[in-house]
Amino acid sequence: MRDVREWPEPVARWVKRRREPVVVQALRSTFAATVAYVVALHLSPEAAPLTAPLTALLVVQVTLYATLTNGIRRVNAVVAGVLVAIAFSLLVGLTWWSLALVIMVSLAVGHLVRVDEYVAEVAISAMLVLGVTAVGDYAWARVLETLIGAVVGMGCNLLLPPPVWVGEAGESIEGLARRMRQLMLRVGEEAAGRTPVERAAERLHEARRLDHDIVQVDAALRQAEDSLRLNPRVREGLLHRIVLRTGLDTLEICMVVLRVIARSLTDLAKEREPEPLFEPHTGAVVEQLLSEIADAIVSFAVLVTTHVSTNAESAEERLSAELETAAATRDKLAQMLLDEVRRDPRQWQLHGAVLAECNRIIDELDIEHRSRRLLEELDRSTREQRERR
Repeated sequence: MRDVREWPEPVARWVKRRREPVVVQALRSTFAATVAYVVALHLSPEAAPLTAPLTALLVVQVTLYATLTNGIRRVNAVVAGVLVAIAFSLLVGLTWWSLALVIMVSLAVGHLVRVDEYVAEVAISAMLVLGVTAVGDYAWARVLETLIGAVVGMGCNLLLPPPVWVGEAGESIEGLARRMRQLMLRVGEEAAGRTPVERAAERLHEARRLDHDIVQVDAALRQAEDSLRLNPRVREGLLHRIVLRTGLDTLEICMVVLRVIARSLTDLAKEREPEPLFEPHTGAVVEQLLSEIADAIVSFAVLVTTHVSTNAESAEERLSAELETAAATRDKLAQMLLDEVRRDPRQWQLHGAVLAECNRIIDELDIEHRSRRLLEELDRSTREQRERR
């Protein structure tokens, strides 16, 4: 099947828009709420059983895992609120002070039963039930409608499995890697010549702004992780989650190191102005090394977001070759910096810092380092699951 990015632009844009979480959520929620209302009309004694579609609307989420967890919490919240209202109606009835007491007790009960974001739902259910004269019939009708809405909401995602958002998370990770590459290329180009302090500081600010991109990619990855949990369409969901999560962690470390490189070059520009940051031949090797590392970062992102075995093997081979080339350039630069420091020891700490930071990124992208990290995370996740059981 052709990749979406290979399709004509209008078609690719329509397909991407159609798969967006907002569109998927709206369609699934509308369908679930309508079905829940129709079912409740036949089963509930109420003339307008709106609690059922309301529950289905709140229960249905983009991912199956979120649907199940939200459904259980919401049912717990409504049942807890109904029980609190029944107890107060039998003891004191509805007055201003009993209403205040019901709200306070309901909120406390919500925290005790751990319904998370549905704590307020406990108090809402209790107030609605307490305000009705025929408390018993209305209370159990509300519980029935809540169960109908929750079952319909969870059934919609079982019958219509939600999309797996791994592709979108992979695109976000690759996009972050390519933005890091572009910034690293600019830093390398400027390090090879006479760089004003203002321009070096501008690159430092760009590196700091990448933190916002990390937040957005992390949100996309969390959604992908939820879509893999309990999804009948996915095999080895735990492995996919760990591969993506460890890949993003590695890119985040590389981004931090890139920010440190930009800071070191900014300090070096302050110290050496108006002189170049490095000797001409040394600066050219610095630019070459940063360019090779930038290419390796993109190859790493492609590797962690590729699930087809043949493509993964080719991506791993490409990354391994690029890291070997970068390591050879790093060794060459180390010797050149050593010779330069012997001739002129000024700012030797900053020269050494740039070399050490480049070496850190190469180590983080190393294939063996990644394999060890994956095994450690798999062992940790398996151990935590065993302990929970």
